[in-house]
Amino acid sequence: MSRLIVVSNRVSAPCVAGEETVGGLAMALSAALREYSGLWFGWSGKTLPVFTGDLNTQTLDGVTTAVVDLEDVDRDEYYNGYANKTLWPLLHYRTDLAAYDRVYGEGYRRVNKRFAETLAPLIEPDDLIWVHDYHLIPLARELRALGIKNRIGFFLHVPWPAHQVLTTLPGHTQLVQAMFEYDLVGFQTVEYLQAFEEYVLSQAHGGQPSADTLKAFGRVLRVGAFPIGIDAADFGLMLKSARARRMRDLVAAASVFRHLIVGVDRLDYSKGLEERFLGFEHFLSDNPDMRREVLMLQIAPVSRESVEAYQEIRGRLDALSGRINGEFADIDWAPLRYVNRNYRRDELAGIYAVARVGLVTPLRDGMNLVAKEFVAAQNPDDPGVLVLSRFAGAARQMREALLVNPNSPEEIAEALKRALAMERTERIRRWRALFDGVQRNDVTAWRDSFVSALSNPEEQQAALAG
Repeated sequence: MSRLIVVSNRVSAPCVAGEETVGGLAMALSAALREYSGLWFGWSGKTLPVFTGDLNTQTLDGVTTAVVDLEDVDRDEYYNGYANKTLWPLLHYRTDLAAYDRVYGEGYRRVNKRFAETLAPLIEPDDLIWVHDYHLIPLARELRALGIKNRIGFFLHVPWPAHQVLTTLPGHTQLVQAMFEYDLVGFQTVEYLQAFEEYVLSQAHGGQPSADTLKAFGRVLRVGAFPIGIDAADFGLMLKSARARRMRDLVAAASVFRHLIVGVDRLDYSKGLEERFLGFEHFLSDNPDMRREVLMLQIAPVSRESVEAYQEIRGRLDALSGRINGEFADIDWAPLRYVNRNYRRDELAGIYAVARVGLVTPLRDGMNLVAKEFVAAQNPDDPGVLVLSRFAGAARQMREALLVNPNSPEEIAEALKRALAMERTERIRRWRALFDGVQRNDVTAWRDSFVSALSNPEEQQAALAG
């Protein structure tokens, strides 16, 4: 088979430093590359005063990586700027937080060009190239400009917004036109795929549908929905590890005689953490008889600390968690533990295994793999209950969860009450259906469906039907 080259903004931490990471993208791509010979290319995360283009290549755990350092100004304009201050809020419907700065856009184009120029010499004629996420939308255009004829696919891990939202972005037409340099573009859900189609048909020059393709800008692009999953088998083995068992015992002891409600999210305004805290506060207020029976653990590693919006949300969450504990705590109990640190995936597996409720309430999310990991960690004979935002991409696959509107503290409070009171027979019935979906729609199915569609264009129509 053809060699697979994966390109992403950052390369998985386990491949670079031998450390576990929480990130869904890193987990999924590590699992994918173990099955294919090839290369993972991206930014090292380090910067230099002047860009050199020098590559650092290594092979670890069966995955070959090639990483490049960027300039200090690249980090500020491309990563902190256009990627995280412009595209990220826009794609998550937060136009009020999006910063439209011409300098950011110039940095975004410059880094994508630098990526292309550094990667191009590594590409062999039969390689398949799989580009990931919003940081690298223009990469195919830059590779084509260098004469690369290989089949190139792109997968968007975050939501694609309605066309009314996208058109608030200066240069939105050029961004979408760059996507038509790919051979295949994949989205997490049919909803996001349809939003992209609506933009093309209403805004793009010459936009028209044709079977499983879209025509615009004088080109034809194949599109599809490819919901990402977790490595369910590997996660099951992880639950049996010594580190997972130690964490499970530690958390069980800390929450003894109480039902644990757990949330795990990167500290980000898209994750609905403020709304989640308000919902939990509403639950405590409405159910005084259940207060001392619960403990909520929210793990929220800090990210993008140099971006002002993230500094602000951290301050608001600190204040809100203090208010909740100040109002409801007793001398021997506090209802909320809010932790701003990262944990290994095997440690998280042990935490999930203890929880009675998994509380996953993003305001908007591409998929959300925490929801799937929570389900995979449950005891089949006495499983916990998943409370899930209907605005997570995972909600389309996980109908047996208790689906809530995260903007409603009343809905969150009611779902918590229902989850905590749910009979074991119903919990088992819901969990079995959820776990079956997690197993069937795992990372292998996601990987194989996308790579097959990219490598076999004559078979794409069947592959894209799902």
